[in-house]
Amino acid sequence: MNQVLHKPDLPSGEIDLRELFSAFWEGKWIILILIMSCMGGGAIYALKLPNEYQANALLAPAQNENAPRISGQLGGLASLAGVTLGAGDANKATIAKEVMLSRAFLATFIARHEIAVPLMAAESWNSGSEAWVYDRTLYSAERNEWLLDENGKSLAPSTWDLVKAFREQLTVSENKGNGMITVALTSLSPSAAETWLRWLLEDINEHMRAQDISDAESSVDYLEKKLEDTSIAGMQQVFYQLIEQETRTIMLANAQREYVFKVIDPPLAPQEKAGPKRGLIVLLAGMLGLMLATIIIFSRVVLRTGRTTSNQQELSGE
Repeated sequence: MNQVLHKPDLPSGEIDLRELFSAFWEGKWIILILIMSCMGGGAIYALKLPNEYQANALLAPAQNENAPRISGQLGGLASLAGVTLGAGDANKATIAKEVMLSRAFLATFIARHEIAVPLMAAESWNSGSEAWVYDRTLYSAERNEWLLDENGKSLAPSTWDLVKAFREQLTVSENKGNGMITVALTSLSPSAAETWLRWLLEDINEHMRAQDISDAESSVDYLEKKLEDTSIAGMQQVFYQLIEQETRTIMLANAQREYVFKVIDPPLAPQEKAGPKRGLIVLLAGMLGLMLATIIIFSRVVLRTGRTTSNQQELSGE
């Protein structure tokens, strides 16, 4: 007597794992084709991306050993007189780090060194001719001007766009253990990455020096006026000490080359690219292909199971 083997009945709508594995095996060519196609597309995309280079500099807060020590009493009297004495070295470095990323400082930096065009319009860097390759839809290198859009409006970037683009290429991090600061700048050109970073460090030192000198000179002017207005010997002595303090601040600021940041490891033109990670891009594209293939095969199994369940229900009804 012949025995007929039946597949175990599954609850309505559930998927048999054996059927699922069988579907994946049947669809192995779909999986392979999608993975290879996505990896090929990812490789083409990755190869079209220009190389990026990163220059780094290691900084330490500049220690001004010759700076005069401010006693608590003198500092308190200065506050009463309406004068704020200079901040400590560590505090100056913290302020300088924030100023370095500020909109006002970066806008001035970009304009002073005229880097708006390579920052926003460069497509790549030609290492053979040591020249920028510009996007011809944005900027005309022959006429040295930004192009116009279809409405006749200039495509020149705004100050906000320039600052935003530069911030995306600039990284400032601090080692909380030893207080060292690492500044990294990424560019399509290795020489530009080094040059722009050198300019940035020079400018932040000069900016903070000029700011402190300006504040000290304003304090001296204010104290001299207050000195003329008082006849109390004790207050006159305090004003003389404060004026001396601010005068020494001006002298030391002018004498110190590395005012806020001391460069421990200066930036150098990188010899190796920092990006893009082309291998990772291709790998992620392959994973995307695998996900798409899985969705397609699983959807086919679900539809097939749904049709089978529907047919069984119709037969049962008959």
